[in-house]
Amino acid sequence: MDANELRDKTPDQLRDELTNLKKEAFNLRFQQATNQLENTARMRQVRRDAARVKTILNEKAASAAAEA
Repeated sequence: MDANELRDKTPDQLRDELTNLKKEAFNLRFQQATNQLENTARMRQVRRDAARVKTILNEKAASAAAEA
């Protein structure tokens, strides 16, 4: 997921995306605990995507606060 793609989305869309990423991270952790996880690199990718979404949300919140 590219940061430029995320900047084009609305805060509501970003929150939905973050929720989906958190659900996926939970499922991946569950698969890892039961030794069913095949792509271990996906855990890192999902964690970083979630952090990226949070960063963009914070940037949008800061810019909205600065405008007000």
